[in-house]
Amino acid sequence: MVGKKEEIKLLEKETERENFWQETQKARKAMQKLEILRNEVQKVTDMEAEIASLWEISQIAGEDIELKKEISQKVAEIEKKLEELELQTFFQGKYDRRNAILSIHSGTGGTDAQDWAEMLLRMYLRYAERKKWKAKIISETRGAEAGIKSVTAQIEGPLAYGHLRAEAGVHRLVRLSPFNANNLRQTSFALVEVLPEIDKIEEAEIKPAELRIDTFRAGGAGGQHVNKTSSAVRITHLPTGITATSQSERSQLQNKEAAMKILQAKLFQKRIEEKEQEKQKLKGKHAEVQWGSQIRSYILHPYKLVKDHCTKFESKNPEEVLDGKIDEFIEAYLRSK
Repeated sequence: MVGKKEEIKLLEKETERENFWQETQKARKAMQKLEILRNEVQKVTDMEAEIASLWEISQIAGEDIELKKEISQKVAEIEKKLEELELQTFFQGKYDRRNAILSIHSGTGGTDAQDWAEMLLRMYLRYAERKKWKAKIISETRGAEAGIKSVTAQIEGPLAYGHLRAEAGVHRLVRLSPFNANNLRQTSFALVEVLPEIDKIEEAEIKPAELRIDTFRAGGAGGQHVNKTSSAVRITHLPTGITATSQSERSQLQNKEAAMKILQAKLFQKRIEEKEQEKQKLKGKHAEVQWGSQIRSYILHPYKLVKDHCTKFESKNPEEVLDGKIDEFIEAYLRSK
């Protein structure tokens, strides 16, 4: 608490600098962090006041039944708020406060898998909406018949990456296929990737000579403008072959900036993975990454269940989960770490 108050003072002093807003993006992120810290400190302050008030009431309650009921209700409310405050302590990662770049790729299962990828996209967009975060689709490749082959979205909000990192991995769906004439049971897979938004990579410098930038006409949603001009941008990092695409913005410059953000995040992730692999080699172990190793299963038939295989948390209401109510799954993940 004391540390957060000191950090608030430092940030407030920073915002008072005359040239603070000259670097718009840096200033915006500083203000976002300041708002998060102020909210966290205010919640603790309000909680302390509520507990003190409740203590005073309990001292005069005596045998007053109505007052005792009121106290019990207040205690339950405070316990719930304490749980929420406790959850904040799990966001100690270096990048937890960053915005998130979320990608979904359809896997095994053909059209069903592409439809499943679109269902997951809707789930995360609804989750972001519930959290009052901003979500914007940066690039999207539609399926031939239905659904999406792949999609990348930028999620902006307090602790967006800290929350959504729980969702990274393979998600499995079991249901009666709406695309099968015989309405047979179908199992589909989709891969969810979650990266923190990176402003600058100290670990892996990007040299302009190592980049190939291609422009093309954007397809799908976006209006007539994006379809008639080569506004979409694909950036390839030649040494690694990693690519990043943006096609949602109206101008080529905006798409280039968005694609560069994705590329930075992917290169950052690659560097982290290389470091982890090196550690595994030093330990004499090799970690296999398999497509079939799903982190969560969503079963709509023959029974209804959503089960997280990492935390063992379950829900018997998949419709609610697919409507964006995934807070309990994320909380279970955070508490398991």
